[in-house]
Order: sequence, then structure tokens, then C-alpha cells
Amino acid sequence: MAHIVIVGASTGGMPAAYEIRNTLGSGHRITVVNPSETFSFVPSNPWIAVGWRKRSDTCFPIAPYLKKRDIDFIAQAVTEIQPDANRVVLADGQQLSYDYLVIATGPKLAFDEIEGFGPEGHTESICTIDHAEKAYGNWQRFVADPGPIVVGATQGASCFGPAYEFAFIMDADLRKRRLRSKVPMTFVTSEPYIGHLGLGGVGDSKTMLESELRQHHVKWICNAKVMRVEPGKMIVAEHNEKGEVVKEHELPFKYSMMIPAFKGVDAVMKVGDKLVNPRGFVKVDEFQRNPAWKNIYSVGVCIAIPPVEATPVPTGTPKTGYMIESMVTAVAHNIRDDIAGKQVSEKGTWNAICLADMGDTGVAFVAIPQIPPRNVAWMKKGKWVHLGKVAFEKYFLRKMKKGSSDPIYEKYVLKALGITRLQEESKPKAG
Repeated sequence: MAHIVIVGASTGGMPAAYEIRNTLGSGHRITVVNPSETFSFVPSNPWIAVGWRKRSDTCFPIAPYLKKRDIDFIAQAVTEIQPDANRVVLADGQQLSYDYLVIATGPKLAFDEIEGFGPEGHTESICTIDHAEKAYGNWQRFVADPGPIVVGATQGASCFGPAYEFAFIMDADLRKRRLRSKVPMTFVTSEPYIGHLGLGGVGDSKTMLESELRQHHVKWICNAKVMRVEPGKMIVAEHNEKGEVVKEHELPFKYSMMIPAFKGVDAVMKVGDKLVNPRGFVKVDEFQRNPAWKNIYSVGVCIAIPPVEATPVPTGTPKTGYMIESMVTAVAHNIRDDIAGKQVSEKGTWNAICLADMGDTGVAFVAIPQIPPRNVAWMKKGKWVHLGKVAFEKYFLRKMKKGSSDPIYEKYVLKALGITRLQEESKPKAG
């Protein structure tokens, strides 16, 4: 009997636990380790931050649902990984041995890299449920005495979609309150152009998102590096295509939310360069395995993926939901095959399907694969996207409670659209 330990229980770790159980069956032990006792649906955090959702709408206790699938759960942080001993050490001193380790920790938020930045400084965050609730408290104070907003994503950020989402959601909420005319809004981003998204653009994302920002009276600054944040003021250096500073902006604000750069969590980072890159992201091969320790797999935001292209101000590559689920499926199948003594062969497609809410409408994009060059790249706008995002929230939460990461109807609907989780060419040919 193999023991699989999964570190993390968010949108990578929870699906991984279920899919590994579904793939391996009941003959093996699975343990999920996570600092929090609750699952939180992170994509709903922009709604939390303006009061359109409550914590109870997007969170649920982890243990009871994992128990139904015969999956153990320990609500502790991992403080040390000992790959040569096949062991992790937990915050309470407990030691847990494993045959296979799946790292799905998500990122550490690098607020400390910019002076005055983040929830402990002078800006808000929507990266965690706690941050989003704090942001909502300050949003309530803001709408009572409105003023300028600065929103966007800093240098090194890789998660640009939520920055655009939150800009449009704040715009929609302010319009509902009849306050939009009192709020100048500036979008500040490290992207070389609007709609780059850390992906080199998707379809006509540049034209579409520029048009949307104009229609919603949002100014923007690209190739932007946030130098520091002071109370009510952000200092931003704008760069040209050569990476040279061409202008320094002092942007006043009464409310600001900026997506930070990410890095690896401490327990993972301190293992060293055989496991992680200099930012602390887990090195993986095409099968989601670490090249140095073949029984360590990783999925989600915590894996190392190089930028899709060099940009004047550093940008990262996003890891979107369906892309992560394709990683999870590959990991589950490869662990199964390794246990059976077979050569691992499965590779995730890393296809991207993204629904970005804009308050009362939305933008959807499909990138197959997510990393260019692509076979398919399109982007569409419509109210159906907003409704689809709301429906997907309910669907994903139900899926995580039910214990299925890839229901049969989801699989066949997406397959009919040419969207699959595993690369067909990675599978052994018959005969």
C-alpha cells in the first residue's frame, strides 16, 4: 500500500486528493495537509471584497468531505520537507512519511518586496479570503468618502485576470451606488500592453480590454514598476520597450488593490535548488515530477513555469484553473502507473479556460494550450460570461463537496469542444 501525501488543499490540492483516490481506488492511503481547516474558493474573492459574497458562500470545512472519500486530513502547516527521507515535518512537530508527495501549496505573496505594499501596508489584496474580507471593510469606508482608485498588478505578478476583474467589479459596484462620477480610476500593470495577461495576449485581448477600460473611464499605465507605496500615494516608474524609465508617476488614491508577485512558500523554498528555482517554485518535468526526486510531484501556482516572453518589466505566466486540473489528472495517472511498475507517460494539456467577471458582463477566453504557440486562441465578451462565472462558482464548490474532480458530463462536454486534460500523443500506442 502506497501513502500519498498532498501538501495544500486549495484549487490544486483538493482536486488532486479526489482524483488520486478515484484513480488508485481504495487500496492506498492518502493524506492531505493544509494550514487551514477550511476550503476557500479563491476566484470568488473579488466579489467578497465588494460585499457581493460572504465567507459562508465560498468556504466550507475540509475534513468531513475528505473523510467521505477515505482521505485523511491534518490541519497543520508543513514546516520542513525532507526529500531524501521521504518525510515532511509539521508545525506541531508531527512527522509524516510518504511514498509519493504532491506539492500543491499555492504561493507565498511577496508584499515585502515593495515598501508600504499589501494589507499590512497601504494597499488591499484579494489573494486570500482574509485579505478580501479586510478589503471589504475598507471598501465600506471608501464608499462613504470616495476618491481616486489605483488598481492593477505589480512587477513580477503572474495573475493579471483578477486585477482586471476587480477593476470592473469596483466600477459596477460604484455605478450601482451612483458614486462612479466621484472616483477617478487608474489601472497600473507590469504588462507591456493591456490584455497581455502574462500570456502574450489571447485572441484580440488587447483591443477588447483597451476598449472596455476606455468605455468604463479607466486610465492605464503599462510597463509599470511600483517603487513604493505611501499613505494615499503610489510611486510608479513607467518604462519603455528597452526597459528604461521614461516617467515617474505619483498616483494619489483613497483605495488601492494591487496583485503582488508570488514566490514559493518557506518550507518548499528552503529545500534548495534541486527542488525549486530561485523564486522558490517547484521544478517539474513534462510529467509533473521533480527531476531530482521522482516521487515528488507538483501542481498549481507553486510550479516553475518560465515567462512566455521577455518583457521590459518582469511578468510571470499565470496558472489558470483548467490548466491546473490538467496537471492534477496527469499526476494521478502517473502515480498509478509508477505504483504498478509502469513507465509514467501522461502529460497535462495545460489548456486554459477562463471566465473573467466584469460586474454585469464578462470576458471568456480559451487558449489551447495556454502557453504559445497555440492551436486555438479566442476571447469573447457577453453577459453570459458573468452568468457562467456565477454558475461555475456553485458548480466547483459542489464538485469539491461531492468528491469528484472530473465528472463524466464535464469530461464529455469539454471533449466535444476539443478541450481535454491529457495529451493524446503522450499515451502509449497499441501494438
